[in-house]
Amino acid sequence: MLEGFSDEIIRLPSGIKLHVRKSGSGPVVLLLHGYPQTHICWHKVAPLLVDAGYTVVLSDLRGYGDSDKPESDDEHFPYSKRAMAKDQADLMLVLGHKKFFVAGHDRGARVAHRLARDYPNIVAAVSFLDIVPTEHMYAQTERTFATSYYHWFFLIQPAPLPERLISSDPGYYLTTKLRSWGKGNDSAFESEAVSEYIRCFDAASIHATCEDYRAAATIDLQHDAHDQGTLLKMPVQALWGEKGLVGRLYDVIGVWQDYAEHVEGEAMPCGHFLPEEAPAQTAKALIKFFRNCA
Repeated sequence: MLEGFSDEIIRLPSGIKLHVRKSGSGPVVLLLHGYPQTHICWHKVAPLLVDAGYTVVLSDLRGYGDSDKPESDDEHFPYSKRAMAKDQADLMLVLGHKKFFVAGHDRGARVAHRLARDYPNIVAAVSFLDIVPTEHMYAQTERTFATSYYHWFFLIQPAPLPERLISSDPGYYLTTKLRSWGKGNDSAFESEAVSEYIRCFDAASIHATCEDYRAAATIDLQHDAHDQGTLLKMPVQALWGEKGLVGRLYDVIGVWQDYAEHVEGEAMPCGHFLPEEAPAQTAKALIKFFRNCA
């Protein structure tokens, strides 16, 4: 998978090591994955961006894949979106990219949101795939959301409850998530990709990813509250799956207009996993957006 992409572990000035893949030439695009996946979720989209004339950087978020999984603390700060976004800002500086485009899916979109908030001078434009902001989703919680996204409330329970339960059969848990959020479109997930997701979903990653969600329900909300009323000034794109929960529950464009000055977007013909369920349409939308922002 991702033939022609480099494969390396890069140590950041902080000491954190990230698993990074890159390829291509031209304007730079950073792609960030979600839960419970790795950078491999972009394996269908990334080559299309390279073919369209972009330099593509793929990174496993801290706590995921083959990137470091640092010890957390009582406030969950090491897995705050602020800490995770700083990793990506530091990575791009190490790679020599002073300004770049960002696209993030799921948790990666939440990291991208914080990256755009904390480092607006280096993010040229940002695309959020199948999310609305964390604080909005929590504030609007109702039965449909709590039922479909029950993991938002399960994973934040004190350790080691969710960790022990998931670890009893991590492969079953992970593949059930893909099947459920992908609306049963099993053919979208290549066996090699699923095997890689399962390989990386070990005890350390299960704990780290729970910490990601614990941070989202605590310290991330504090950081978001501090930024309330401050709009992103760079161009923002929102993409969502027309069969997924986000598009059904929220006026996606309308919500993002409360967080950014310039918002555009559209639904993709799929469930939650846009990069794998609708890769051609997702790549086309990203390319059009980034070209218009150049």
